[in-house]
Amino acid sequence: MRILLIEDENPAAKRLLTLLKPHFSEAEFFGNLDSVKSAIHWLETNPEPDLIFCDIQLADGLSFEIFQKRPIQAPVIFTTAFDQYAIKAFQVNAVDYLLKPIDPEELERAVDKFKKNQLRKELDIHLLEQLLKPQTKTYKSRFLVRFGEKIQSIPVEEVAFFFSEERVTFLQTQAGKKYVLDQTLEQTESQVDPLNFFRINRKYLVSHPSIEEVLTYSNSRLKVKLVNCTDSDILISREKVSDFKSWLDQ
Repeated sequence: MRILLIEDENPAAKRLLTLLKPHFSEAEFFGNLDSVKSAIHWLETNPEPDLIFCDIQLADGLSFEIFQKRPIQAPVIFTTAFDQYAIKAFQVNAVDYLLKPIDPEELERAVDKFKKNQLRKELDIHLLEQLLKPQTKTYKSRFLVRFGEKIQSIPVEEVAFFFSEERVTFLQTQAGKKYVLDQTLEQTESQVDPLNFFRINRKYLVSHPSIEEVLTYSNSRLKVKLVNCTDSDILISREKVSDFKSWLDQ
């Protein structure tokens, strides 16, 4: 059996080789290749291997460029630091993956899958490209709130801030109206655009327009004054001060 390693980090390549040898005692290992260019050259000048272990981010680009320019039939197991939820979709195309740092048990699982199936299928480059594209997350454009017996929809542009009080989450508008939300502040934080809202502490999730004033406080902390807010002692968590300043400056 011939196994090709494509990896641009030498320590990672050496560790992978050490982990692989017990599983493929009779195999010939080739590489380590650290770039798209060197991988294409090797594939064009050598018989196709039986299995390829391939990092996604190489020294001169993304590895899917290799398979665009040099279609192959050999199974590929990707070694990558990409998000594991997106990477799981590779399995639909009979391709496995190992998330870095490589776990020996995960490696064994991938090797067993290869040995059982001996799959040889040309990579779907279009699918690979789609998986590598950053996923655009959508955020809520309005919130459904309760007002007595009425239900009302509030556009997110009208929201000044969200806050939690006695385990109840409230939405407050720029006009100062307050409504109850049937969800936690944590859930709300995941539903709004982080470019427009920032969680300054456990109690408050605020928008840019709601910030009336920012004051320095003791021990490198900050204190904020919010529009139409009766709470006069709103402090930003110490660990959030740096991120808050960056958020204001973006």
